[in-house]
Amino acid sequence: QVQPVESGGGLVQAGGSLRLSCAPSGRTGSSYAMGWFRQAPGKEREFVARISWSGGSTYYADSVKGRFTISRDNGKNTVYLQMNSLKPEDTAVYYCAAALYGPPGGTRVADFDSWGQGTQVTVSS
Repeated sequence: QVQPVESGGGLVQAGGSLRLSCAPSGRTGSSYAMGWFRQAPGKEREFVARISWSGGSTYYADSVKGRFTISRDNGKNTVYLQMNSLKPEDTAVYYCAAALYGPPGGTRVADFDSWGQGTQVTVSS
């Protein structure tokens, strides 16, 4: 099993930047894609970004394309989400997730198998 653990959330003004980190524990030696999702109050959890094991393939939601960048350092066993030009509508709990068995390039919640506890990101206007 893989247990993602997020860090790096906080409060930032609109136009600012934050970097989230995710360090999955367990199941070393296996390759799997990682993703970020977010959930705002009263809304469903939505896809933000996904990165393949090699880092060679990345996918983004249209709402964050050009502003957010997902990356990974397998040597440090860490996945990052660099968030720039933040907007109040980016306010949400951000979740890191591992896709151990899902289809390549999957962006649905059901395509990911293990989830972190989430980290709060609040963007003030």
